[in-house]
Amino acid sequence: MASIQNLYETVSRVLGNQAGKVISALGEITVECLPEHYISVMTALRDHEELHFELLVDLCGVDYSTYKNEAWQGKRFAVVSQLLSVKNNQRIRVRVWVSDDDFPVVESVVDIYNSADWYEREAFDLYGIMFNNHPDLRRILTDYGFVGHPFRKDFPISGYVEMRYDEEQKRVIYQPVTIEPREITPRIVREENYGGQ
Repeated sequence: MASIQNLYETVSRVLGNQAGKVISALGEITVECLPEHYISVMTALRDHEELHFELLVDLCGVDYSTYKNEAWQGKRFAVVSQLLSVKNNQRIRVRVWVSDDDFPVVESVVDIYNSADWYEREAFDLYGIMFNNHPDLRRILTDYGFVGHPFRKDFPISGYVEMRYDEEQKRVIYQPVTIEPREITPRIVREENYGGQ
């Protein structure tokens, strides 16, 4: 197994200018790339004879809008992939920043890694990140009539609509959220002789 430093040098050399940044921190390598280089970076990581990252283990969306509970200065959305080289027993992370915060779109890597299919659907469903050339980009975890993307940090905790079964109509119906604000100040109740008095 090659060391992290060797992997860092190999990835930097193989990807060259396609990788915006190659970061080595906490014993892990992260490749940050621009959306226009995403497909070529993922292809090189899979196909290059020194790398062989043949398995996409995970892919997820990230909303950085309030990262570390502060206002974020960079792009809001990113797609983060975790790759594994079984041959070399190594892992690498690839982060691609999505160019447009209002309509986040990035290329699909399903043609490179089949396992990305449902992961990309999940990122679309929960974050609203669109994947160009995805064969079946539709919701996977929320209902088809669901409004919004629940993992975005600006999504209201209570949601927009609630779903319930209506006994009269004998079907599931949607209606505006009816959660009423509650007083959350604790009420202190003490028994007589509390504290020995």
